[in-house]
Amino acid sequence: MLFQAQRVTAAIMICLTAQPFLAAAEDTAVISTASSPSKVSHDPRHTPLVKAVKLCQDSVVNIHTERNGVEDTDSRFFTPKARKVTGMGTGIIVDERGYIVTNYHVIQDVDTITVTLHNGETLMARPVSFDRKQDMAIIQVNATAPLSVMLMGTSTDVQLAEQVFAVGNPFGYGHTVTAGIVSALDRDVEVDETQAYENLIQTDASINPGNSGGPLLNVLGEVIGINVAIRAGAQRIGFAIPIDDARRTVARLLSTERLNRVSHGVFANDVKTPEDQKLVVEEIAAGSAAQRCGLQKGDTIRSVRGITIHDNADLERSLLDLPVGKSVDVDVDRDGKSVSLNFIVGQGQQIAKNVQQPATRTQVPVRSVSNSVNSQKLTVIRRRVQSLFGMTLVNLTAKEIAKLPRDYKGGLRVASVNNNSVAAKHRIQEGDFLLGLDGFETLNDANLEYILNSNRMRKVRELKFTIFRGSSALEGYMPAPR
Repeated sequence: MLFQAQRVTAAIMICLTAQPFLAAAEDTAVISTASSPSKVSHDPRHTPLVKAVKLCQDSVVNIHTERNGVEDTDSRFFTPKARKVTGMGTGIIVDERGYIVTNYHVIQDVDTITVTLHNGETLMARPVSFDRKQDMAIIQVNATAPLSVMLMGTSTDVQLAEQVFAVGNPFGYGHTVTAGIVSALDRDVEVDETQAYENLIQTDASINPGNSGGPLLNVLGEVIGINVAIRAGAQRIGFAIPIDDARRTVARLLSTERLNRVSHGVFANDVKTPEDQKLVVEEIAAGSAAQRCGLQKGDTIRSVRGITIHDNADLERSLLDLPVGKSVDVDVDRDGKSVSLNFIVGQGQQIAKNVQQPATRTQVPVRSVSNSVNSQKLTVIRRRVQSLFGMTLVNLTAKEIAKLPRDYKGGLRVASVNNNSVAAKHRIQEGDFLLGLDGFETLNDANLEYILNSNRMRKVRELKFTIFRGSSALEGYMPAPR
């Protein structure tokens, strides 16, 4: 088993399993039974835990991944043989159209993602967005029918010693259920020099490699955490991201502004207590679709097109992928009264200039640097990029720039990627638009020269890059050049 780097304080293993080597670890469904209702209610085997499992099991998926690897060989005369490296994880359905949340490390650097539903149906999945620091990712499958959305709880009232259970894919044993208690709260855990977690829930419910991305649930069948790591070498010491923290990240990853390039103009706060989960409007962008439909500061958004809204994640998914011009019903509570509004997707200005957009890892424009550069250095700079990273860059055309999210002013297109280069190993592909390096925009050679000659390049171990592929801006990390 390949463990994460051990620390003095703790050795933590991310709950992902891989073969041939193992890598670090809206509606509630109707409970079906052959027994009569009276027998069910008095059957001592029909415990709260049994009921909870039946409520959630259709919303948990098994994830299997593959990536191309190279078999090591000592021979100097034969080409190393390619081999498939497989991995496993778990996911939670957060939207009936096939959007699934899991951990980023489950899908990191993989070539194919396969999802198996509880009914045995197997579907190919595609990555949608991710947040490396928070270790969260969204993938999507094209389901043949609407999927069952997981019942979300809150982590505000999780109690020490509260009974919990986990559902996941440990070592490939799909939809395995384990039970335990909440062992501790507010744990800060460091996996290695590049990955650390804060405010985790510790549990003694058995969590193993392959459980990553799966739910930690209470006895009501509500998700209170997302399983993420285990203590290497220990027994029954597992950790989960509190669901309220995870949902804030999910909201950013499902942002309509980010994925559809359409702003709704709503800036709202998740308000979660043991008694209620609600979304309260904090600000409305001037001229936006939200203002034009009549939404006001202080409104509590209760539903959008029939979807109950508990938080920003629900709001984003309720408007995600809707065509511009589509009309949807919005129900809000205002001053103790119920108010019905009509929202037109994409109506009005995309975003007001006087309202700051909530920061996300891919929405924040990278910093600007000087555009001036000696023309004699142009070829030298791009040769250096090709030598360091193994990718050839060319200027974007005006048509290509027009495809970018409006937060980005431009970039450089990846014309080619050398096999086994740094760029290739970190999944940069021919046709990608390089938008930024180390937090700086890459509009031209002047930008590249500034970045590569900066003192930071000799201090940092990893270099963050931002690329645009398909319709999404994505981020990754690769070793900083020396």
